[in-house]
Amino acid sequence: MDRKLVSAVVVALAMAWQGAMAEDVTVVGPVTRIVLAPDGQSAVATLKDVRSGSEVRIDISDELTLDKFKDRRIVEGDEVRSRFEKKEGGNASKSFRKTAGC
Repeated sequence: MDRKLVSAVVVALAMAWQGAMAEDVTVVGPVTRIVLAPDGQSAVATLKDVRSGSEVRIDISDELTLDKFKDRRIVEGDEVRSRFEKKEGGNASKSFRKTAGC
């Protein structure tokens, strides 16, 4: 019985540690570049962060945002607010929308 409890605690701690490693970041700024994948299933958007002035690349795979790119509701030059999770190899988008709506 004690081994099961210890195993459960170890698994819970490992999951909590993994969640703590993921860092959510919010950036506001103009879109400087949008590159859609040839299959249309993903895109990479580059924003210029208004706070730091640095460029931030964001990997996007959600259908709603991809549709906004395809029908040009979000284009280069639009100011957006993006929330993303820093992961190995890139920044995975959690939300991507115009600051004025959309």
